[in-house]
Amino acid sequence: MSEKRKKNFLFNFIAPIYGLFYNSQKKNYLVIIDEMRNDIDYSKYQTIIDVGCGTGALCSALNQEGLQVTGIEPAEKMLKIGIKKPGNKAINFVRCNTCSKLPFPNKSFDLSIASYVAHGLKKEERIQMYQEMSRLTKHFVVIHDYNEERAFFTNLIEWFEGGDYFNFIKNVKTELTENFKSVRVINVKKQAAWYICEPL
Repeated sequence: MSEKRKKNFLFNFIAPIYGLFYNSQKKNYLVIIDEMRNDIDYSKYQTIIDVGCGTGALCSALNQEGLQVTGIEPAEKMLKIGIKKPGNKAINFVRCNTCSKLPFPNKSFDLSIASYVAHGLKKEERIQMYQEMSRLTKHFVVIHDYNEERAFFTNLIEWFEGGDYFNFIKNVKTELTENFKSVRVINVKKQAAWYICEPL
């Protein structure tokens, strides 16, 4: 079984568990979005793509801000949960791979975001995702992911998922600087940051 198929199998398998935390995830995202309002004024923008949207909790929070949201996700069962959630009818959910050529024209979206996706990808996949997000985005690319504050439980989960968490943490700033015009890092939680990037 290929690496991508293994990941899709895993995320399809754990989709019901993610579904249980949908409401609490959405609440957390709404708090972060509100706290980051001075850094990104959402009222100035119309469209956003959520790359690797999972069950759509972030999509729903962004839609609540008045943005037209497209969420992409390779795991079919994750998408099915998001589609069924109340209030998500206006969200355009698309099943596709997050680190391949995405089916949208250049500069299709005002903003793009990927939440807790990059750390789970191998380096070449991360770079491809960054390049695609830069291609699709007019204004800001947000990578919402772990910062350097490591926790034992996080380390254990990430080891189980088989991603590239440890290399991501070590190289994130360098990789982003090499693929975007500028990068600002703002800690949004003890162990998480928004890496706000200006697309090329």
